[in-house]
Amino acid sequence: MAQLNNNATPRKRSVRLLWRAFGMGILLFNLMIILINFGVLGYMPSMKELENPSSALSSEVYANDGSLLGRYFVQDRSNSSFEEISPNVINALLATEDARFYEHSGIDGRALLRVLLFLGKEGGGSTITQQLAKNLFPRRNPNLITLPFIKLKEWVLAVKLETNLTKNEIITLYLNTVPFGDNVYGIKNSSLTFFSKAPDKLTVDEAAVLIGMLKGNTLYNPRRNPDKSLVRRNVVLGQMNKYGFISSADLAKYIDKPIKLKYKKLDYHEGTAPYFRQEVEKEVKALLKGIKKPNSDLEYNIYKDGLRIYTTLDVKMQRYAEQAVEEHIKSIQQLFISQSGYRDGSIWNTTLKENLQRSIKQSERWRMMKEEGKLDAEMMREMNTPVKMKVFAWNKSHSIDTTMSPIDSIKYMKMFLQAGFMVMDPYTGDVKAWVGGIDHTHFQYDHVDIGSGRQVGSTIKPLLYSFAVNNGFSACGAVSTTPQHFPGFQPKYYDAGGSKYGSLPMSKALALSINNAALYLINQVGIDAFVEYAHRCGISAELAKVPSIALGVSDVSLYEMLWSYTMFPTNGMNTRPLYITKIEDRNGNIIKSFVPQQKELIPASTAYTMVKMMQGVVNHGTAQRLRNRYGIQSEIAGKTGTTNSQADAWFIGYTPQLLAGAWVGCDDRALRFRSEALGQGAAAALPIFALFMKKVYADKTLGIDEAAKFTEPEGFKDCAFYDPGSEERAGTTHYGSTGNREDDEATEQIPTIPDDEWNR
Repeated sequence: MAQLNNNATPRKRSVRLLWRAFGMGILLFNLMIILINFGVLGYMPSMKELENPSSALSSEVYANDGSLLGRYFVQDRSNSSFEEISPNVINALLATEDARFYEHSGIDGRALLRVLLFLGKEGGGSTITQQLAKNLFPRRNPNLITLPFIKLKEWVLAVKLETNLTKNEIITLYLNTVPFGDNVYGIKNSSLTFFSKAPDKLTVDEAAVLIGMLKGNTLYNPRRNPDKSLVRRNVVLGQMNKYGFISSADLAKYIDKPIKLKYKKLDYHEGTAPYFRQEVEKEVKALLKGIKKPNSDLEYNIYKDGLRIYTTLDVKMQRYAEQAVEEHIKSIQQLFISQSGYRDGSIWNTTLKENLQRSIKQSERWRMMKEEGKLDAEMMREMNTPVKMKVFAWNKSHSIDTTMSPIDSIKYMKMFLQAGFMVMDPYTGDVKAWVGGIDHTHFQYDHVDIGSGRQVGSTIKPLLYSFAVNNGFSACGAVSTTPQHFPGFQPKYYDAGGSKYGSLPMSKALALSINNAALYLINQVGIDAFVEYAHRCGISAELAKVPSIALGVSDVSLYEMLWSYTMFPTNGMNTRPLYITKIEDRNGNIIKSFVPQQKELIPASTAYTMVKMMQGVVNHGTAQRLRNRYGIQSEIAGKTGTTNSQADAWFIGYTPQLLAGAWVGCDDRALRFRSEALGQGAAAALPIFALFMKKVYADKTLGIDEAAKFTEPEGFKDCAFYDPGSEERAGTTHYGSTGNREDDEATEQIPTIPDDEWNR
């Protein structure tokens, strides 16, 4: 009997030791959990950080109708609220990732037991909450030793999330941070990218496609791997049926349905208004400089802080503007390269030989080889060696794959005509459309931007004429077209053309763009005084104080020129262009807001006098093809412009509701139309305006009225503005050889002298 007691003692002792070990294990486990929770065993984020993850949030830029134009980001991510996410997305996620999500408290014991019993073959044990913890604070260099601690940390994070957030907040945070395919983060951006719709509009099958990507956002990307994506989508649909989110009838309906993407990746080059978005990006960065975030020493970052930027851009007008530019430039490009020396490339061996050498040494490829220490001879050999490349072409994709040498590619790309086109409301300053070039992927230089000046030619004349009218000149009074002498400049008289007209009415001189008449006026009002006036009109560019300033010798941007023209249709109110209305932070708090800026610059009578004279340009002068060839009969005023040897072509026009301007030319000013008939503003630039206005008038939803009239100010004293009809009735005409209005148009006088000023 005693022996039995002696044998029992070791067994009891072993049991006690086991219980003690178990208890110590529990204590150590709990201690470890406590230490992890308080960050003793590694960084543990606070609840504030968990609720507001520091992941870079893309900033969004919107058009005037609230539609998304694009994003600025390091990581392409945007947030949605729970209410903005379709129940189809929620159901697909629950069915696939965590069917008991609304039953557990962050860690699903039943799922963990299933993993242990079936070794993961029947599904994983991680809950949505645990996956969210892992997404918010990704694992770093996990291994067999650190992985258990990392897993415990994720459990602690999951419990903290469950304790402090509602289930709907957790699932929303998860869907806002999870990565989808094509470097897109969050359900909102993935929905917009793959189906061009907001996440609350996703159908059952579309939701299944997106949630299916979470298992492998490259492998199951519907754009890159449509077959695998379809299989994965059907797995998700099967899970939704299994857990009662869709019926068997719905499953049968969706299972055979093909995936129909409406893919639209908002990237830097593609999409609506890329040049405009580039300008907004630059401007917002400048505006935010020095502005610090609340309770922080950090300034706002357009790429990380999820800003919302609201603009004045009209999506429809922008589309019509882009179409007008493409339609016209594409059509005249063939005429341009068919010129002698251009088609066969011989011009690069003669006239443009120095330009080519300069462009070669300014190229990125040359610079990189130079940094590698290569010799000039070696670099030239490489520049002459054909390689595969992608270059611009006037086709549907604006691109072709080809093989050519880097030098030939420089010649090829420089041959393309470029364009700038901007549209605005002259009363509010709202910029409605902004086309900075023919294709942003291949040509990033913006020809609208305030820093992109080109010689403006005769488009400067309305400013000169308005200054003269404001200083006592009458639109119906006579001006001289004789050569002009400017003491202090060259000793000989300036003769820029038009002396055959003798003395003629001021309104006729503007309509026919007589150069000597402009020289006469600048001689009368003074060069310095006019320069000061032009600056007050909105031109910040440096203006050459020479007689030929009256002919447009100075470089001015399209943006500045439109700014200066706003005073004509608005009865004298000069309006600064406005394209950003407000900037908000990620929570909707306004950081900056903007309102129209106007100042009265000239009397209403002067402004309306200019309207009448510039209507003469359209009705009887250098811009009459708006009527004769394009059939536009609404009230329009404007001015053409052409520079020396047709390097730059301009047209700026306005109706009672819109102001728009176009510039056309090559980036290399030595490349130009040799024919005045093809290269003048009326032929090379005006058609963009005409095509745009026809599209705008045809779209009645825009509210641009063809019957709108310019407002005559009260007490305006009219005079006999230039009307060639009176001359025709008297047996004279200005229409060239035939006198036929339809066949013959007034031609822009191209300035020919003085070359030392014009080609400075």
